[in-house]
Amino acid sequence: MDGRLKLLVGTTKGLFLVEGGPGRTGWEVSGPHCGGWPINHAVGDPDTGTIWAGGGGDWHGAGVWRSEDGGKSWELSRLTSGRMDEWAANDPDFAAMIGWTGAEVLFGADFAQVWSLGHAHGTLYAGTKPASLLRSADGGRTWERVEGLSNHPSAGSWTPGAAGLVLHTIVADPADARKLWIGISAAGVLATEDGGESWDRRNRLSNAEACAHHDHPAAPRDGETGHCVHNMMRAPGRGDVLYQQNHHGVWRSADGGRSWDDITPGLPSTFGFPIRVHPRDPDTIWTLPLNGDMAGRFPPDAACAVWRSRDGGQSWQALREGLPQKACYFTVLRQAMSGDTRDPAGIYFGTNSGSVFGSLDEGESWSEIARHLPTILAVEALEHG
Repeated sequence: MDGRLKLLVGTTKGLFLVEGGPGRTGWEVSGPHCGGWPINHAVGDPDTGTIWAGGGGDWHGAGVWRSEDGGKSWELSRLTSGRMDEWAANDPDFAAMIGWTGAEVLFGADFAQVWSLGHAHGTLYAGTKPASLLRSADGGRTWERVEGLSNHPSAGSWTPGAAGLVLHTIVADPADARKLWIGISAAGVLATEDGGESWDRRNRLSNAEACAHHDHPAAPRDGETGHCVHNMMRAPGRGDVLYQQNHHGVWRSADGGRSWDDITPGLPSTFGFPIRVHPRDPDTIWTLPLNGDMAGRFPPDAACAVWRSRDGGQSWQALREGLPQKACYFTVLRQAMSGDTRDPAGIYFGTNSGSVFGSLDEGESWSEIARHLPTILAVEALEHG
């Protein structure tokens, strides 16, 4: 273990590794990995260094790539078929060109993409589009569907968001392998406490009577938060505290999602994608507001700021040093903000214009540590000691 840090950067043209030394300096970029597939999310195991990257699309079908040597070589577990299989089946020359073997895939054409990954307690999870949850007990070599979620009584009423019906967030309890939370756009938050056998929808407002009426379809209504949750994290060390950024605000739950409090006041907008929680302080969170879903989805006033709260969302501070303050029109997507566990904690985010920004002082100042990458879909940190 050498103290190095890898940022796993999923893009529309493959996975990139942005690696810094022990002082989180001297960043170097390698890639594209994973055959140039669109990679929606990647995660790693700090104990072994194994990296998994999930993605795909209509052309490739869905799959999860695995590297056990730090990204030098990769193995693909194809989960569904894509259009290229149809072409290859009818064109021997094309099949030979791409090395197509005609091997069957486990889930046929059931879903088009892997949208999220999670690794905890020796189990690897994958969320798909359309929404379903898969798990693997052997590091991603073989997979099964979590039928308890697919068969949930509410499944027929789940409504797709603008990007489709996607299971995009997987949150594990580090102390209890049976507990898991997921986010689906636009079904909201669901949770299991029995290893996936049964699931509860957890979208209730803590104070429904105080909720003002909103005309926006993703806004809170009927006693529940908006169901179009964008990203969610569990806070460390204090019960089941959860935070989420959804399509219409930032929310906090002190009881594992059974009820939610609106902590948006103080932010410049209700719209954004990512949320990040400090690795040790459950009251410190970061988010990156955008100007609105129908207003361009770029930072308010075209000036980028990461907003931080040190008191669980009761107050907010804009952090701008080193971030572009003029003509800034990029978007930061739901999985594109991450952090390390060092002291002070590092925070990182990627943009749809191909830049990765990092802060080594918990957001006080920022620098651009990579640029000119393809559209960035996800950023995760993998630490090596």
